[in-house]
Amino acid sequence: MNEWITLFAIYLALFLFGMTVLRHGLMVRFRSSLPEILTRFVDRPWKGLIAGTLVATVVQSSSAVMVITVGLVAAGILSFKHSVGIMLGANIGTVATLEILAYDLSSFIMPCLVIGVILLFSKTENNFALGCLFFGFATMIVAMQGFESLAYPLSSIPSVYNWFTSTSDNSHIGILAGIILSSVIQSSSVVTAMAMSFMNEHILGLPAAISIMLGANIGTCITAWFASFGGSKEAKLTAYAHIWVNIIGVLLILPFIDWFSAIVSLTSPSPAQQLAHAAFLFNAASSLLFLPFAGHLAYIVQKIHGHIR
Repeated sequence: MNEWITLFAIYLALFLFGMTVLRHGLMVRFRSSLPEILTRFVDRPWKGLIAGTLVATVVQSSSAVMVITVGLVAAGILSFKHSVGIMLGANIGTVATLEILAYDLSSFIMPCLVIGVILLFSKTENNFALGCLFFGFATMIVAMQGFESLAYPLSSIPSVYNWFTSTSDNSHIGILAGIILSSVIQSSSVVTAMAMSFMNEHILGLPAAISIMLGANIGTCITAWFASFGGSKEAKLTAYAHIWVNIIGVLLILPFIDWFSAIVSLTSPSPAQQLAHAAFLFNAASSLLFLPFAGHLAYIVQKIHGHIR
């Protein structure tokens, strides 16, 4: 049992490493333009949503976008009200990696690794960034295959099997598990990717995987919350707004998880793709639902948390 858990931890570390390398490459390539995108095009909530979506697609992390946003608000460059549209877009853009990883990309591992390693030794910044992109992406695919290979061995462990069973029977347990895992790992993408791997091996059903994904959306908010410590009052309000958006979105879909699962199951025969599509549909729908009320949301958050310093 210990060896399977150790291997799982190794693959988890590998996935996080690959994501970090990939994100570093993208940040190196686009770092000069990201703050400008977030500050120049946010005079309207819908513009902020587009900006947040684009930046989150580039850096592949809603948490990273929120940390940048909280920093801009703390510095007085961006107002709390204008940050709401960005956080709505960040939830959409972060799903791009999941949509790509949902496909069978095993044949790309070696070419990406070879190209990545070669470009990593380049003295040109753009080539180095491209090398990070290829190498990090290949590492993530390897980790995904590792998760799949461990699905059955891990499910044979009684405690893990009981957890899978309880998650399938009770969506609340799945959501709680997603919150805990995402809070610890600080990445909803990693938690959802693990669920995709277990789905591919038919260890985890779609409703249970969706509940884990929903919980992961809430758990990942802790990164921006930590980033707001020591910042201005508006920076803290931005972090709280991010938490409320994700909690309310989950509460709204919770009674309809089975219905939502039935619809999503029609989008693809692949279990992993179904979950990736579910993540996109949920994040897009909840963000678009909140968009017309962005100003009201900012007002309510200020009323609830206006006493903080």
